[in-house]
Amino acid sequence: MTPIRLIAALALLLLAGCGTTPPSTYHLLDARGTTLPSGDSPSLGVGPIMIPEYLNRNGLVYRKDSNTLEIASYERWAESLADGIERVLSLNLASLLDTQNVRTFPWNRSRAPQFSVRVRIVALDAKPGKAELVAEWLLLQPGDPDTELTRQLTTLSAPLGGDTAGGAAVASAYSDLLMQLSERISAEIREAANQAALQNDD
Repeated sequence: MTPIRLIAALALLLLAGCGTTPPSTYHLLDARGTTLPSGDSPSLGVGPIMIPEYLNRNGLVYRKDSNTLEIASYERWAESLADGIERVLSLNLASLLDTQNVRTFPWNRSRAPQFSVRVRIVALDAKPGKAELVAEWLLLQPGDPDTELTRQLTTLSAPLGGDTAGGAAVASAYSDLLMQLSERISAEIREAANQAALQNDD
């Protein structure tokens, strides 16, 4: 085979290999609130949201065992995971608390909300059979300084398919977990709002 024909054959092989590359699929977390908010109280700030460095990437991360992760090459998030979590928590809490007065961090200190929620994701893992979320969250009254009302570490899980669970199933399971977390947070906000109302009546 002449050098020219050899080069042409290699080029064809390379082109054939490129043609088999699957397209990337992009996934979004989705809010699970069932009602559109109509009220404007309480006012709520959401953020900042902090995630561990191993999740701070475009590709979906699968946990194979305690010490091993697998990063998907073609299953990707359509937005940064921290932004997606902030967006979904904001929408969920607005629906659960029936308030349109929800803003995301940062906000103007002179127009601070009545309550704010900071969330640190400790772990968010897609495992064979289940998805797990571990989150530390703080409920605050913004001020100078902020007043910490409660600090909790919450562990939640949701069903997930086996080893072959795809990105859509992972995004759906994570959305379920964020709704569960939103329900925990909203219950504490309601209690804090009720206590504040009672103090104002005294």
